[in-house]
Amino acid sequence: MSVFSTFGLFITLSLLMALVLALIVIVPWLRAGNSGQMMRSVDNQLIDLNVDVFKSRLQELATDLAAGRLNESQYETQKLELERQLLDAEQTAAPMQRPGIKSRLIIIIWVPLLAALAYYLVSDRSNVFTLWQAQDSVGQVADDLLTGKIDQPPAWAVKDGSALISAMQTNVYRHADDPNRWMRLSELFLSLEASDSALEALSRAYRLSPEDESIATTYAQISFFAKGGNLDANSRRVLQNVLIEHPDHEGAQMLMAMGEARAGNFEQAQGWIRKLRASIAQKPGDHDQALSSLDELSANIAAQQAQASAGVTVSVSINSSLLPLIKADDVLFVAIRSAAGGPPFAVKRLPVSQLDNGRISVTLSDLDAMMPERTLQAARQADEQLVVTARVSQSGNAMSQSGDLSANPIVLQKDQEQVNIEIAQQVP
Repeated sequence: MSVFSTFGLFITLSLLMALVLALIVIVPWLRAGNSGQMMRSVDNQLIDLNVDVFKSRLQELATDLAAGRLNESQYETQKLELERQLLDAEQTAAPMQRPGIKSRLIIIIWVPLLAALAYYLVSDRSNVFTLWQAQDSVGQVADDLLTGKIDQPPAWAVKDGSALISAMQTNVYRHADDPNRWMRLSELFLSLEASDSALEALSRAYRLSPEDESIATTYAQISFFAKGGNLDANSRRVLQNVLIEHPDHEGAQMLMAMGEARAGNFEQAQGWIRKLRASIAQKPGDHDQALSSLDELSANIAAQQAQASAGVTVSVSINSSLLPLIKADDVLFVAIRSAAGGPPFAVKRLPVSQLDNGRISVTLSDLDAMMPERTLQAARQADEQLVVTARVSQSGNAMSQSGDLSANPIVLQKDQEQVNIEIAQQVP
């Protein structure tokens, strides 16, 4: 296909439309010479109609006079009024005047010229032309990739990667109800390490085909790793739906185990590992390596549980007067740090969506240390004076900013394992 085929089609259709509109305006002018005769013909028809009505009404008046319903004076008065109405109705319409050569030149030359000038000045169309060129050059390659006809694009198409990406995105939006195209588009974004775009494409694929376990598990997996190994409410719901339909789905079980461990639900994580281990052990063949990996994961989770048990449980509440100030994308920071200042020994960063009526309980331990050598247990053994802080950040920044919601620091005693803290003020 020619590089300029799309552009040429656009220009051709634009000129055709301009010609049709010009004819709509000019043709009545060209017929203006005959308009006088036409108007006189229309006028004569109107007069004939008025005369017929006058005669009919005059006959009715004569009948009323003969029947005695009108006297002679009333008859003459109404007859005179009818004659006046007939004379008033006899009007001649002025014919349309033929336009001069100057007016015709304005329509024929200046209007298209001004329209083209306005089109040129409105905005830069280079991006549109670039997209059209991409469609003409690699549009078919993009469609073949998205429909699975080919696995790899030809070498010549890869030379202009931006054109291929644009063509693939345009193709997907033209077939927005095809989940497989969205799935393959997400693979493209993943290869480019654009995880947010890949996650958005996968979410659309999942909404179109929630019953497809491959799309569902891939969506949950990418979401899990994109959010730092955390299962949010949406990912958890997706995995639960997969496990309802396929209770022995190993990928979903593994994601649930890792997600529960990351959330601190160690018993639930161990339960998923036991279930996954039993499922693998029942299969024929040698699965020693897979079972060994599960045993290592179980031992690692047990170690995390032991570390968490030596941590501090912090119950955070937000004053009811501040709840209307919280936005959906705000972030909650809960930390244990030295009273003298410096980086925290343990910190959790949580979306406010995890709050339940302005309350949440979290456990801070060595698992939440920012640096391996700066742990909560080491600080407590060194008799460091510790404080617990909590803050709702609008920007998600670790540093406090104006408008954030914060709590007064609570001093943590040496052997204290539980702390209550209330966020009750706004940073000026």
